[in-house]
Amino acid sequence: MARRLRIGIDTGGTFTDVVALDVGEDGDGGGAELLTTKTPSTPADPAEGFAAGLAKALGLLGASPADVAALAHGTTVATNRLLEDRTGDLGFVTTEGFEAMLEIARQSVPDGYGNSYFWVKPPRIVPAHRVRAVGGRLDHTGAELRPFDEESAVAAARALRDAGVRAIGVCFLHSYANPAHELAMREVLRREHPDAVVSLSCEVLREYREYERAVTTLVDAAVKPAMNGYLARIAGRADAPLLVMKSNGGVLSAEEVARQPITTVLSGPAAGALGAAFVAARGGRWSVVTLDGGGTSTDVAVVLDGEPTLTTEGAIGRHPVRIPMIDIVTVGAGGGSVAWRSPDGALKVGPRSAGADPGPLCYGRGGTEVTVTDAHAVLGRIPPHLLGGEVPLDVPAARAGLSALAADLGLTVERAAAGILEISAWNQANAIRRITVQRGLDVRDYPLVAFGGSGPLLACRLLDVLGLPAAVVPENPGNLSAFGLLTVDVKNEHVRTRVVRDTELDVPALAEVFADLEDEAGAALAREGFPQDRRRLARSADLRYYGQAFEVRVAAPAGAPDEAFRAEVVRRFHDAHEARYGYCHRDDPRHPVEWVNLRVSGIGPIPRPRPPERPPGDGDPSRARTGTRPVRFDDWTETAVYRREKLAPGDVVAGPAVIEEFGSTLPLHPGFTARLDAHGDLVVTR
Repeated sequence: MARRLRIGIDTGGTFTDVVALDVGEDGDGGGAELLTTKTPSTPADPAEGFAAGLAKALGLLGASPADVAALAHGTTVATNRLLEDRTGDLGFVTTEGFEAMLEIARQSVPDGYGNSYFWVKPPRIVPAHRVRAVGGRLDHTGAELRPFDEESAVAAARALRDAGVRAIGVCFLHSYANPAHELAMREVLRREHPDAVVSLSCEVLREYREYERAVTTLVDAAVKPAMNGYLARIAGRADAPLLVMKSNGGVLSAEEVARQPITTVLSGPAAGALGAAFVAARGGRWSVVTLDGGGTSTDVAVVLDGEPTLTTEGAIGRHPVRIPMIDIVTVGAGGGSVAWRSPDGALKVGPRSAGADPGPLCYGRGGTEVTVTDAHAVLGRIPPHLLGGEVPLDVPAARAGLSALAADLGLTVERAAAGILEISAWNQANAIRRITVQRGLDVRDYPLVAFGGSGPLLACRLLDVLGLPAAVVPENPGNLSAFGLLTVDVKNEHVRTRVVRDTELDVPALAEVFADLEDEAGAALAREGFPQDRRRLARSADLRYYGQAFEVRVAAPAGAPDEAFRAEVVRRFHDAHEARYGYCHRDDPRHPVEWVNLRVSGIGPIPRPRPPERPPGDGDPSRARTGTRPVRFDDWTETAVYRREKLAPGDVVAGPAVIEEFGSTLPLHPGFTARLDAHGDLVVTR
């Protein structure tokens, strides 16, 4: 029987993770076994790591590229270019009189005024000499006040061409209401500067707020050459559709992503949050905190009622990016985070990372700085090899490096290693507080789903620090982001700004805008190959109280928009505002509601994997015990070591213990227990 493989490949800072599922003739993967594996990432050219991961998975399965039915990919190409500030030689075309838009920017002082006596705005994404203005003007309704000035448009295109600018962002005033002038500018650029890569704000982000729309458009233009080149290099690796993970929790074909590569920022972390949501829901946990611990950083998110929370107030590095994205907080607390002594003598951990190359001292690849992984190795909390023996660890090298740092701090090696792990745990705990407490959520109500290669390592300590009820460690936690890619639907967002007070809302006009957005969403799904009966459209709206600067997004009901529809959306806004901020102004005419943005999400459902439940064992975990080794928790203890794949549902392991598997390790501290459930997840409780 011919194979039909669905493969998820997630590129991380240290490893490229691969999950393969044979979906069989019915295409849903019911009862199929998952293959999981890893290969080292190749930061110089991530396409090489992608190809190596795909080849390794096919080799382990004895399959060929022709057996691949679909590839889903989470990539960091766009994210890394922004984090490293490699935006290249960008050009910016805007409305005459608004050339200083990027200079004015927004007033946003880091760390508050108390710690910032003098603050200089960060460098512009486009220097002033590469900004060109074009005549013509629209008002906020899209009505034309002055016609598009083709003469100045031609002059702008030629000036950027002669300056060697190859990536151009176009953002005209009020083009969210009427894209005609931006579309005309694109035609001029095609004619006068055909080699340029062009991004239009009316296609990237059709919302008001000129500065954020301009920067988002410029970021899209900046990453487009690199992203499109990368997609071209990996597209031919298998004769199968290539789907790319987006920040909003959906996937999209590589061809569509090439048009808007900005949508892929936070691609990998988004896949991890969705995989964690899938695993948690399978065990009846619909609201959880997710923690994705990698080699470079840790990403945390919140899942409410089965869905990760979304935001449009994100930023990548110093650039505000107002695209819909899963609300993720990232902290430099991964396995490769470097431990160092600050000028005032304090021990610090991160945010700088040793990365994949050279990596931690114990990797034996020329690393010179102590990392979190080195501390785990010295304390015996991870085995003397990773990935089933593929990556042997040089523990004496880690101890020698820690000895030098410990001597500088006036500590023993063990105290220094324990201090590194404690600081890393608090860094992660503070990230979790930001995503919960600062969002109005009581962190003690939410179990933790810990995954990623380093995610489970500090799970027990996080339960103590935060008072969490439990931690869930999925099977193959190091590959959960890649698995999450197989649980995601095709999804695209369509938005239109329409600022109007609720008391003045024209309901027929509202219905017309939603109809236009639904037509756009349907056309996009048709391009993705989804017939009419397999498309799902979800409406939402951004509302606020008049005078507020930011909005709250709420789901809008199905059915024809009418007066009841309007009232229901407003009711949901009051409820959501109260839940988030602790108050609302329901039935208070002094604080009228204002509609801002209308949205439609076009969703093309993809069958999700259905891994079978595992039969219960005899309740004796000793079958999984492989021996003991000295491990330091509070003190050095001869500690039992277990192989996770030999545990059966119902088995309970009591700490102190270490539970090892191919891609990750769970150090179980004294006073904690871990129970394997029917789905193969370890549930850790105090």
